[in-house]
Amino acid sequence: MAHVTVLEEAGSLLVTDVTVGDRAGRAVLVADGRIAWLGDAAEAPPAARVVAGEGALLTPAFVDAHVHATATGLALTGLDLYSSLSLADAVASVRAHAAAVPRGIVLATGWDETGWPEGRGLTRQDLDAVVGDRPAYLARVDVHSATVSTALLDRVPGIAALPGFAPDGRLRLDAHHAARQAAYAAVDVAQRTAAQRATLAAAAALGIGSLHEMAGPEVSGSADLAGLLALAAAGPGPQVLGYWGELSERGGLDVVRELGLAGAGGDLFCDGALGSHTAALSSPYSDRPETAGHLRFETASLVEHVRACTLAGVQAGFHVIGDAAVEQVLTAVGAVVDELGRGAVRACRHRLEHVEMAGPGAVERMRDWGMVASVQPAFDAAWGGDTGMYAARLGADRALATNPFADLADAGVALALGSDAPVTPLDPWGGVHAAVDHHTPASGLRPFDAFDAATHGGWHVVGAEHPQGPLAVGAPADLALWATTDTLSTVLAVRTRPACRLLLVGGAPVTDAP
Repeated sequence: MAHVTVLEEAGSLLVTDVTVGDRAGRAVLVADGRIAWLGDAAEAPPAARVVAGEGALLTPAFVDAHVHATATGLALTGLDLYSSLSLADAVASVRAHAAAVPRGIVLATGWDETGWPEGRGLTRQDLDAVVGDRPAYLARVDVHSATVSTALLDRVPGIAALPGFAPDGRLRLDAHHAARQAAYAAVDVAQRTAAQRATLAAAAALGIGSLHEMAGPEVSGSADLAGLLALAAAGPGPQVLGYWGELSERGGLDVVRELGLAGAGGDLFCDGALGSHTAALSSPYSDRPETAGHLRFETASLVEHVRACTLAGVQAGFHVIGDAAVEQVLTAVGAVVDELGRGAVRACRHRLEHVEMAGPGAVERMRDWGMVASVQPAFDAAWGGDTGMYAARLGADRALATNPFADLADAGVALALGSDAPVTPLDPWGGVHAAVDHHTPASGLRPFDAFDAATHGGWHVVGAEHPQGPLAVGAPADLALWATTDTLSTVLAVRTRPACRLLLVGGAPVTDAP
């Protein structure tokens, strides 16, 4: 932590001798949770506490606009299969974890068979051999498919009749959602709270001052979300803004009202993921021409959801990866624009999550209707390019057109960056750099635009941005002090990931940051 000196006046904190953006020798006074003064360090007013920045870089804190906190924490504290280089390696990791933690459900995430020498993914037979009669749920890296043990299948009556079921335990679509619900229902309160604490601590250490939690009945229950919101509110730590992904006709808006959430949507799964061939495309997959993925809802249900949210003044949100899913949601939004008017829709800033494939006219309609795009640059870094997983699924031409960040930004569509953790790790600087270093250069963002989308953009998405920006007098004091004396321009140019020296959230120091 930075050195703190106590002065006479109470109720304020001064961070002095810092580099703000590209200007050295600056100071920021924080009072009542907001920025009260900003200027040259030599002219700084007195404060109760003084943080000596010693020339370090001070920026707005990051906002991760798409996170699953409990699943992320379970990955941080449990079994992480991202580094598994083969099927045998993954099975050995599961065996060792099951032996080390002899009771309860076995949870893991991150396996990716595309580069494994065995040429296949995990099956329930592989799991049963090492976990025995214990329930086990191993999410694939895209978290839209998983392999489960026989004991977990036995906990889900009727799962064999659901779309996406496979006898070998590799589940997709509705079967996967049902198994995931059963798996996370088996996590007890103590384990869940420990996982959430791990996520908040990891976020704080990375300079993330706010998380958008994408909850829902198919991801995590309302009790999980309520517990996370209470834990975050108790502080000190990152703020959590909650979303609930359930259609209004199924009671989604009721949960939003009961918990005081930021919106009704987020991970409202309109399709799946490219890795598991469940993202909905307008033309078939290149490596599986018999399928173009799946739309999960009738368009009429989406129209009703957008209508209900718009009438209530609530932000709706949708998980859309394939171009057919994007088109379906925009068709629904367009129907509500025709019915209730463009102004009513624009006022809600309805959001699209991922938007990895945008068909003709999609970007323009998003701009015209005031919609926002919550995007994950790490997806392109992990799977983009002409030889990556996207190219295998879509062919090189379609793959290189994915994640059109520049098209969105240049059209005036508001962007917010997120990780979708645990799909990709919490890594805000990495996300900014990935947005700039897109596999398709014309699709990348300008460095300062990427940084703005990773900070101010997260507040704009929820309609809580300060009109003069995140470093203006009166703005919430969500600030990060970094262990570097480089300017922001240099950090962005050199692609460094400085460590967080001090995190302020609402003006309060977060002591979990190293």
